[in-house]
Amino acid sequence: MCGIAGLIAPAGQVPDTRVMDLLADALAHRGPDGRGRYVRDNVALLQNRLSIIDLEGGRQPILDFQGRAIIANGEVYNYLELRGQLDGATFTTHSDCEPPLHLYARDGLDFAQALRGMYALAIHDPLENRVVLARDPFGIKPLYLAQGEWGIAFASEPQALIKAGLVVAAVDPQARAEVLQLQFTCSEATIYPGIRRVPAGATLVIENGQIRQHARRPALVAGGTRSGDAESLLDQLDRVLTESVDMHQRSDVPYGMFLSGGIDSSVLLALMARLNPRPVLAFTAGFSGTGVHDERDHARALAGSVGADHVEVDFGESDFWALLPRVAAAMDDPAADYACLPTYKLAMRASQQVKVILSGEGGDELFGGYGRYRGAMRPWPLSKPMRRNGTFDGLGVLRPLPGWRDRFALAEKAATLPGRSRLQAAQAIDCADWLPNDLLIKADRCLMANAIEGRVPFLDPEVAEFAFTLPDRFKIRNGLGKHLLRLWLERAMPAARPFDKKRGFTVPVGEWISARPDIGALVATQPGIAEIALPGQVEKLFAAAAPKTGFARWSLLFYALWHQIHILGVPADGDAFDTLSTR
Repeated sequence: MCGIAGLIAPAGQVPDTRVMDLLADALAHRGPDGRGRYVRDNVALLQNRLSIIDLEGGRQPILDFQGRAIIANGEVYNYLELRGQLDGATFTTHSDCEPPLHLYARDGLDFAQALRGMYALAIHDPLENRVVLARDPFGIKPLYLAQGEWGIAFASEPQALIKAGLVVAAVDPQARAEVLQLQFTCSEATIYPGIRRVPAGATLVIENGQIRQHARRPALVAGGTRSGDAESLLDQLDRVLTESVDMHQRSDVPYGMFLSGGIDSSVLLALMARLNPRPVLAFTAGFSGTGVHDERDHARALAGSVGADHVEVDFGESDFWALLPRVAAAMDDPAADYACLPTYKLAMRASQQVKVILSGEGGDELFGGYGRYRGAMRPWPLSKPMRRNGTFDGLGVLRPLPGWRDRFALAEKAATLPGRSRLQAAQAIDCADWLPNDLLIKADRCLMANAIEGRVPFLDPEVAEFAFTLPDRFKIRNGLGKHLLRLWLERAMPAARPFDKKRGFTVPVGEWISARPDIGALVATQPGIAEIALPGQVEKLFAAAAPKTGFARWSLLFYALWHQIHILGVPADGDAFDTLSTR
């Protein structure tokens, strides 16, 4: 896990050293263990390294004997298998990021088809005079592009492109509307005009000052379902999950896991306990003294049932106000997901003991865990389109937000393929935007801000293909999602009680905001809020403090802080009140 960046100057020009330094400095938090730089002709590649595998020998850039160079962010989990398949290749390191370079030499632009992992990487091929970018199919690892008279640049975070002076910090109105109404932005667009995402699964080629897409590796198969009874499917599930978790534990540094007590993290705990000779180190967050359900008792019991070392992290009202600016600063590509708060503090605590964390992102999307999927499965006219209403619909707080659902609708259309069930189409919609542009951005930024690598075993290609092609009845049954996963967990860890009714994970942001009635007036005066809100309505929204408006209040507070930090350049040095009071 690292931070990478690159600058491709116009032909005949040399990359600007000052810009290279600024890019590297802006990504320093992603890789505190070393810096690498490569400059050849008009191409510069930069990497800040978080050492996980081949601690001494895996420094980047890595070059082959023909002068090709690679930098990468992430992990290629099948690197050992790939090394065995690359007959004749001469390896100079034991790094998991070297096999893709040799695959490129052998397979050309189709090299990424063989990779099993999470990655955003760049290869400079001076023989062909081109730079190749590739990103994993689910978009686990981020990569952003910008282009101008100065050439083409890429980076692991958009804030690096802004701090390097390549792009002006500004807000795209449509993307802003998506953040407010959906809590994330859609497709390749970002909230910054002039910065776009490299599409998940894409291989891009940069040559002659142009960017073209060579291929896009889909995260999900086109459709269809696999056959089999419960017993045979449980055996297959055990095989693919065990293999994935085993690969995701490949590391030369200590690792642990985030344990929420839900189905997905309980499955990971059961598998890690089976595969590790030492006790698993599990971290759980809880919210003392609030009205939301606290999972720590259940998580503690699960950890005890397999002999895991359990670390409990309390997140309270004081943490909320103190850490919120730091969280907003980390979320430069904004997702108004309140789960970023405990994730950030868990990462702070975990960084004292480990450098790698496994977590359960992707389990709901692949195994059918969300309640919204049940509505989408109903036949017309009873079916309910996902996210048909936005957070601020009917509240009368903001000026019109046109176009907030347009790009989401395109994802809906693209997900509805022949041969897919309604449930599969709903899952594919979530995997197109919600998963990469909310959940995975949240995990990446909150962990990398604390120099922690996050790994997500459910988003392995083998697990994904198996889960997505399960018959619907093995995903949702009797009003419960993840049916087959629950069956597996019932056998592997009975203490998890997987068929008990579970409460959804909630962070009590509404309670904490309501406890500070003075925050409403402060939010209303922010430039980022004043330009989108109707006069006097923000104060009324915060004063009313109705439970159903809790997420709207949280969204405005988050966006106000995000705008102060990333658009106006206010430092995130104090608490939320300090940050919002700075002019």
